[in-house]
Amino acid sequence: GAGLTGIIINNTSVDMFNPKVIRATMGSIFRVPIYTTCNLADTIKYLKQKEVYILAAHLDGKLYYEDMNRANRTAILIGNESKGLSDDIITLADSLIKIPMDGKVESLNAAVAASILMYEMVKQ
Repeated sequence: GAGLTGIIINNTSVDMFNPKVIRATMGSIFRVPIYTTCNLADTIKYLKQKEVYILAAHLDGKLYYEDMNRANRTAILIGNESKGLSDDIITLADSLIKIPMDGKVESLNAAVAASILMYEMVKQ
């Protein structure tokens, strides 16, 4: 719905064709290219060679999502809810971004965070 052009997932991620995933995507899963990689670090390095700007959602980010780079060739890395992104993946990012939180909330559900960042990225 945000107009992104593709999704890259690690081979340890959820099965994209699980009925719950398909239902949650409201059919969008069949309209957006999905690439499953066995080596996420190598895939990120390849994207960087192709001049894709890599952003990683991280609690230690110094940049708020409103101020993120909106380059045409940008990828956003989202970790899982229990462990986040691994250190080796974080080091590959060009910038760490975060979503400001009120109160004692530490983080958002990964899908919610991804949605906020995707819509912000395509905002003019």
